[in-house]
Amino acid sequence: MAAPISFSLSSLASKSQQLVRNERRMFAASDDGAMMKQIQSTHAPDGRVVDVKPILQVIENVLHHIIPNIDHAMKGGTGHIDALNDLTTSSAVDGALDALAYIVHKICCEVSCKCSGGGDAHATTMGILNMLSSYSWDAKVVLTLAAFAVNFGEFWLIVQLCTSNSLAKSVALLKQLPDLLEHSPTLKPHFDALNKLINAMIDVTKCIVEFTELPSEFISIDVPPLSTAMAHIPTATYWIIWSVVACAAQITGLVGMRHEFITSTSEAWELSSLAHKVSSIHEHLQSLLHLCYERIDEKKLLEAFEDFKRTIETPQMDNLKILLKIFRKEETCYLLNPDKTEVLIDVLRRKHVLLLISDLDISHEEIRVLEALYKGERVSSELNYEILWLPIVDRSTWNDDC
Repeated sequence: MAAPISFSLSSLASKSQQLVRNERRMFAASDDGAMMKQIQSTHAPDGRVVDVKPILQVIENVLHHIIPNIDHAMKGGTGHIDALNDLTTSSAVDGALDALAYIVHKICCEVSCKCSGGGDAHATTMGILNMLSSYSWDAKVVLTLAAFAVNFGEFWLIVQLCTSNSLAKSVALLKQLPDLLEHSPTLKPHFDALNKLINAMIDVTKCIVEFTELPSEFISIDVPPLSTAMAHIPTATYWIIWSVVACAAQITGLVGMRHEFITSTSEAWELSSLAHKVSSIHEHLQSLLHLCYERIDEKKLLEAFEDFKRTIETPQMDNLKILLKIFRKEETCYLLNPDKTEVLIDVLRRKHVLLLISDLDISHEEIRVLEALYKGERVSSELNYEILWLPIVDRSTWNDDC
């Protein structure tokens, strides 16, 4: 009896090692020049604009409602459906999805069909990229995630409702969907890996969308770090779509609950590897996004300085325009009196304003000198003087007393 068991374990280990080698080769291949050219060859945008943010918010609502319920079910609880935390208006979602429902449905069918037939993940990914050739990179990932959210959402609704709804129970019976509680010890690694990968996919997708929203007047798409990020986004898009295909295959494997799927660990390993890959992509894009924001802040500060310089070099009728530039306000702002009551900055109009710029550490002796100077000038001079204190403090130390 010992020999057959030993042979079986050896065979399983060999298959697992082969799977690891195959996946590693594909991971490496995705980053080389040939693969990059293949991905880029599918990209032929026609200028159409897709408002992806409302769609992405709905996708997050769907997936972030499923994941806690999976965790709850795996721990032995019964599924429950929370009220949707609707962050978008119906009109915004309807407007964004107008004319896109067909392409989302087409992606759903493509993924379901290829996964059911055991199709190659790379070929399916490239097929979806070709299907979405006319769209921008951010639209490609959001539309593919939308298709996955539809498939996964429908699957999980049936799983949740089949114990209390006769229609859901009949559909689950026809699909031969599993009793998750019955198989929860075996399926937990699969769903844990699935959850990690879904969260990583959402993170990268949001990052890609954020790059597209950077203000072009402050950062150029042709100059690093934004040009560097844009060069990596096609590969990131490829891996998001690959991950959707892998997740869909995982869910398809639950239909009928084949014994080899229940006992196999290769699917969970693949999803864990993908989650690590996608998380690494997110970390890299996030670091580039941080550099982009630093570049934008530098450009904004430089433009603000040049604008302030032009203002003070231009003769002014009064001092308000210069004071508003100091506070980076357009029309007006409020100041605090010594008694902490708010007054409009207009009270300084046509007055001689002395600016006191310091940190918060002003000694009582210095305050007394300033008070004597202030009162002396107001009494001895016909001119109207005011002292305006501008404390420079670290933003992290701000509180109500500052």
